[in-house]
Amino acid sequence: MFDLRPVGYVIGLLVAVLGATMLVPMGLDLVGGNPNWTAFLEAAIITTLIGGLVALACANGAGEGLSIQQTFFLTTLVWLALPIFGALPFVLGVPEARAVDAFFEAMSGMTTTGATVFEGLDQMPRGVLLWRSMLQWFGGIGIIVVAMVFLPELRVGGMQIFRSEAFETSGKVLPRAVQIASRISGVYLFLTLACALSFGAVGMPAFEALNHALTTISTGGFSTHDASFGLYQGVPEYVASVFMILASLPFVRFVQLLAGQARPILRDSQIQTYLAIIAIFVLVIAAFRVLVNGDHYEHALREGIFNVTSIISGTGYASTDYQLWGNFPVILFFFIGLIGGCAGSTACSIKVFRYQLLFSAIRVQIKSIYAPHGLFQPRYAGRRVEEDVLSSVMSFFVYFIVTLGTITVLLGATGLDATTALSGAAATLANIGPGLGDMIGPSGNFAGLNDTAKWILCVAMLIGRLELMAVYAILTVQFWRA
Repeated sequence: MFDLRPVGYVIGLLVAVLGATMLVPMGLDLVGGNPNWTAFLEAAIITTLIGGLVALACANGAGEGLSIQQTFFLTTLVWLALPIFGALPFVLGVPEARAVDAFFEAMSGMTTTGATVFEGLDQMPRGVLLWRSMLQWFGGIGIIVVAMVFLPELRVGGMQIFRSEAFETSGKVLPRAVQIASRISGVYLFLTLACALSFGAVGMPAFEALNHALTTISTGGFSTHDASFGLYQGVPEYVASVFMILASLPFVRFVQLLAGQARPILRDSQIQTYLAIIAIFVLVIAAFRVLVNGDHYEHALREGIFNVTSIISGTGYASTDYQLWGNFPVILFFFIGLIGGCAGSTACSIKVFRYQLLFSAIRVQIKSIYAPHGLFQPRYAGRRVEEDVLSSVMSFFVYFIVTLGTITVLLGATGLDATTALSGAAATLANIGPGLGDMIGPSGNFAGLNDTAKWILCVAMLIGRLELMAVYAILTVQFWRA
């Protein structure tokens, strides 16, 4: 019989901790004299109480470890439960959002998607703005742990290839997760503080610097202004680009670097490929801006670096409406977003390593055609790639394309036009943030969508953030019979 106690215990603890963190934005509004602090207090009490009671009720099953089925269920349920409770402050206080909008915003935050349905951010209480940023920051560290502990163990989408890259830890899944999280958290916190100080050094006010640091390192993209990053054009764009790139690299490499092992980060083929892709697309966009749009060199290069990095890392900041640049950049940005960053980072989308494995498999197939008697084996980072890894990667690509098409059709059925439906599906499934078109493009938001479309996009964000298979597995009859 499926034992829910270990899952419920972890969920309860995480929900209770989330409730406790609501005291931070509450304190900010209280000190600032904003009456909205009461909404955070109410939400904190409700969340902490419910989480604590669930954890206590399930505590007698906490020491039994997690089976594969329980791990799948836990991975999905965490990203459902936390947005539900994270949405409470948005309902109980400013902006007094409806359930669908509050959940959409919280899900977008926890999945670090960055798509927003809130308008009038410039006038919102500081506590609300900070809470949005905190949700993304929590989601960022959470997804690193999931990517480094759970997805390799669950053999999701080829992630098992990184099992040997993980830390040498002993014990079951949960103790191992705690050990990894403790080491990663130090790096994550250090990068966040460095980012905040860097933003402050180039002219951002302290509150703005903190919020943008939280959403930059999490590659989430929530901003404190309706204009997103448009108010900070110039040197802050370079600073943001550097930290978006750092946040989309494998965090295990930073841990190794701090331990005095520089070789892994320098020789990581995924990092090399990722940086090369960014460089190529930046040069292409900058050249287009200079030759076709008549832009000057520094501005073209800066906007190219910032927007390419923002989209490929899945951060989703917008410093300008790049749809005005022409059709070529728009199409390019659409496909850039479907590449993504590195595995084991806060970045999202398909991930670079999967493309590397895909092209490696294609090369082997081509060689087999003109040399049918030869023995060829796909390789990654100089190592042979096992058949189960390739199978997982190919399955991921198929499921991604099918899911993208299905979500697009469903959105179209709600009345959205083709551009909004396709780009909205891609922006949420790949957790990028902004879509295309007048409504959800870089100069708009998702507030104008109908409620059905918003619920569909919430599901897309969840599926995409957990890399599809972790969610789909629990929907099968075989999962519950195992």
